[in-house]
Amino acid sequence: MKTVVFFDIDGTLLRSGGAGKLAMLTAVQQAFQVNPAPVEVPFSGRTDRAILRDLLRAHGIDFTPENFERVVDVYLRILPDCLQRMAGRVLPGVLDLLDALERRDGVVIGLLTGNLRRGAQTKLGHFGLAERFPFGGFGDQYFDRNDVAREAVRAAQQYLNGSCAPDRIWVVGDTPLDIACARHIGARVLAVATGTHSVEQLQAHRPDLLLQDLTQYELLLEHL
Repeated sequence: MKTVVFFDIDGTLLRSGGAGKLAMLTAVQQAFQVNPAPVEVPFSGRTDRAILRDLLRAHGIDFTPENFERVVDVYLRILPDCLQRMAGRVLPGVLDLLDALERRDGVVIGLLTGNLRRGAQTKLGHFGLAERFPFGGFGDQYFDRNDVAREAVRAAQQYLNGSCAPDRIWVVGDTPLDIACARHIGARVLAVATGTHSVEQLQAHRPDLLLQDLTQYELLLEHL
């Protein structure tokens, strides 16, 4: 039976330089002709569907299927330009870890991300990573990251023809919500302090493995 390693995107694999947030805020303004205004909407670790719902409501716009589709269309259209404008980067150790996992027999890698599927593909494609993740769970349909985690497991089971046991799954992420959703599906979790949460903040949520960044990826390989 193969081991599955799921990766979060923002703050774990890469930093977009704020391109995703800029694209979302701009999409709401362009799609509904509203004036830019400061809004207190959390982004870290959440699904794009939940973030966009809260952004629409913060501007007094009903969250309907039609309005969601409208803002998503604009977001996906302007995201490539935002990625070009902002100074993003692949995070330290990521490429070496992906190479090591791809060389390892019995291991497959996928995504467990709150990003919309097409948004994830756009971000990863911008940094040359899109082809490395053949399956995953995404934030198109869900407000709760635990639901995304269950979708990711279903995708892995389909990719592996039904062979995917919880005790052979690792989730790699940078937020407490990544840790929580890993626990929800019975998986182990590697937390990395490359996002907005410190080592101390992540340690409070008791991940199985905690690293400052993925340059220490050999420790994960030992656990696999």
